[in-house]
Amino acid sequence: MKFTINRNLFINNLTNVMRAISSRATIPILNGIKLVLTDDALTLTGSDTDISIELKIPASDDLRIETPGTIVLNARFFSEIIKKLPGKEFSFNVLDGFQTKISSETSEFTINGLDANSYPRLPEVSDDKAFNLPGRTLREIIDETVFAVATSESRVMLTGVRFNFASDKIKAIATDSHRLSQRAISLEKGPEVETDLIIPGKSLQELSRIIGETDPDIRICPGESQVLFEIGNLSFYSRLLEGNYPDTSRLLPDSSTTQVNFSLAGLLSALDRASLLTHAGRNNVVKLNLNVTEQKVVISGESPEIGNVEENLAFTNLSGEDLVISFNPDYLRDALRASVTSEIEMKFTESLRPFTVTPNKAEIDFVQLITPVRTF
Repeated sequence: MKFTINRNLFINNLTNVMRAISSRATIPILNGIKLVLTDDALTLTGSDTDISIELKIPASDDLRIETPGTIVLNARFFSEIIKKLPGKEFSFNVLDGFQTKISSETSEFTINGLDANSYPRLPEVSDDKAFNLPGRTLREIIDETVFAVATSESRVMLTGVRFNFASDKIKAIATDSHRLSQRAISLEKGPEVETDLIIPGKSLQELSRIIGETDPDIRICPGESQVLFEIGNLSFYSRLLEGNYPDTSRLLPDSSTTQVNFSLAGLLSALDRASLLTHAGRNNVVKLNLNVTEQKVVISGESPEIGNVEENLAFTNLSGEDLVISFNPDYLRDALRASVTSEIEMKFTESLRPFTVTPNKAEIDFVQLITPVRTF
């Protein structure tokens, strides 16, 4: 196995494949990256069993192929070596006994490899239900929901985002039982067959980073236990969570007693200041006092060890009944950072009932729910 390749081209592709490789792999060979060289392409593969990424680099002036072959190399060491090589390109040559020589200008490394035949096969996913989506749409809906998934494995289903792909709409829901984010975006052309998938949050975070700021056309192939996302020359496999996602529709209130509108930037800044002290205490809680009678909104926080903070908030509309409510400021901060408008509306029912955060534009189908904290 022998080839010469442009180093920057290789690093850019290697970075994406490395997203699938875990430092805590339960199968030792999955600490490695698989390289397969054919007469017309170099294929890189990484996997941690939950996520698998395969990426093909076609032969060109930047990739000159001499002898086809396969090898598995320790991903961490291999990646660090390539990043630190001095030249614009490097040569890669597998010697006898899986030893691999990597050379660039005056630098030369020889590292031990493994037999690629021992590397697990990638999942087989049918393309019978495949459909295309704009990359920007998929990345947007991921970023607006994935932060709300559970991090504890005690309720595995909640560690994923539930997606419903219909012919005219994509809808995603995430909740960790303390907060919820639900977003729907209209599609010009969705799948012919309506599809429900529960995709792990970790997979979605890595997929979002791969999509980046570009807007590639993404082909989605739903399978029984895996889903495949095809982005150009990259194939991203993720396992699916199996089971029934909880019915979250009953959690969303259909009425409210108090409503207030805030500038997104103004509320976010005030929240950051209030939580400076609450983060130092054992109880990370801020209090929001909505005084409709006096048309006044006050946010406050305290730490018994350090002190307290209180600030009058500017708002554009306040109506309904007076209300005092306490909540985790980090949950509201995450909700505000995911918001898509410069002004948001918050709706409340009671001090100990969840409240909603929505855009101030009715045509945007996006609602976030936050559970308050009992302070007495």
